[in-house]
Amino acid sequence: MRNNKKKPSVLKNILVIAGCTMFAALYSVTVLYIYAGIFDNAFYGRSLGFFAQREDESLPAWIDGVEIEIEYETDEWDMDYSDTIEQQPRFGQGEEQADEKDAVPETTETEEKKTQEDETKETQTEEDREDETKEPQTLEEQKSGVQIESVQTVQQADTAKAVVTDVTEVVKAAMPCVVAITNEYTAYDYWYDEEYDEEANGSGIIISQNDEELLILTNYHVVEEANDLYVKFVDDTEVVAYAKGVAPNEDLAVISVLLEDVPAAALEKIAIAALGDSDALEVGEPSIAIGNSLGYGQSVTTGVISALNCNIFEDDEEIKLSSLIQTDAAINPGNSGGALLNINGEVVGINSSKIADYAIEGMGYAIPINMARPIVDELMKQETKRKVDSDKRAFLGISGIDVSEEAVMNYEMPEGVYVSSVLEGTAAAKAGIKKGDIIIAIDNEKVTSMSKVQSILEYYAADTKAEITLMRMKDGSYEKMAVEVTFGLKQD
Repeated sequence: MRNNKKKPSVLKNILVIAGCTMFAALYSVTVLYIYAGIFDNAFYGRSLGFFAQREDESLPAWIDGVEIEIEYETDEWDMDYSDTIEQQPRFGQGEEQADEKDAVPETTETEEKKTQEDETKETQTEEDREDETKEPQTLEEQKSGVQIESVQTVQQADTAKAVVTDVTEVVKAAMPCVVAITNEYTAYDYWYDEEYDEEANGSGIIISQNDEELLILTNYHVVEEANDLYVKFVDDTEVVAYAKGVAPNEDLAVISVLLEDVPAAALEKIAIAALGDSDALEVGEPSIAIGNSLGYGQSVTTGVISALNCNIFEDDEEIKLSSLIQTDAAINPGNSGGALLNINGEVVGINSSKIADYAIEGMGYAIPINMARPIVDELMKQETKRKVDSDKRAFLGISGIDVSEEAVMNYEMPEGVYVSSVLEGTAAAKAGIKKGDIIIAIDNEKVTSMSKVQSILEYYAADTKAEITLMRMKDGSYEKMAVEVTFGLKQD
């Protein structure tokens, strides 16, 4: 049977639903409004006052307390200037009068001092004339007796600890003891499977001098894996530097610069740092950081000591850095190894690291100088490492394979160099190194690749000794051990 009933349109259904929804909403609002008025009698008054302001509330209450003073226009020619105070000129005549008032006749003591100064000048002039008659010294003779001056600390007033406003005197005194360090090393591109030369920048602090060299304190990560090191002094003189001693776990290193490599003019402009007492620091006192920020040259930042005895590496077993100094003085890449100073210009910390995150600002850390001193004293006693000629260079006698990051993650292998073979009769065989061992360090310097092993051996001559740290598989796990190796000479 055919159904002739007409179906309702979609538009009509939408209009019906919309109308019902609006009616329900209006009904709900009305009911809520009535209930609110039942439980709060003043509700209607407040709601109606929102739309129509009452007459007694037309002006705010504070307006009654305002006093308005009307100034009537007057003819300026009729004004009385009898009480006007005469103004003194700001410059010129006023200053001359003040100088006349402040002038005090010279005493007999002042005249005597002037006489003594004149006699001193005459004596100096005679000495200068005698010096001119002497024969000029050679460059070697000039440097032989050169003694680098120590930094003169700045004596601040008692109130200087309150707020840092001007640190120019501190910077002038301390800047000559801070250097910029350039580390040229070999990097590896895993994407293209090739090595390339790269540079890294850091800072250092001149801490001592002996008969042949200047000793510079810095962070280990500043000089890590260096093929060549360069130091730039405050006058932009750049010279070659050499590794002397490293302490990777404490992130400390000492490098040296030969005095014979430094021009005489530069020796006159540099200084040895004054070391302070980091145990005497107080939270909130001023701090000043000097370093080679981003490799652009020496720069200065200021802040305060934010916290003491901080430990941000407690989850890292390889890094033994605790009781760090926290400061909000800006510490940027390149500042590592630079000086953290107190308000007197004394080095109280070695700038080491910062926490970098988009949500974090002003959290830099420095190694306390008191904690670093005993380690640095030992590093300064070590022999300076210089590259040995290739025909006299040390030979270990192994073939090695770099332990990849994948092997470290998947097989829990230590990072280092896997010994794939040991040549008979070589230094490695005599020291007991075996196939399967993983070399992780040579004389406490971390090893991460075979190229690193070769670069380290460039500083050792045949018949010299070194301690090699390695990991050996035993009972299903790796055990750490150290062997002493006497290097041999490579045989053709």
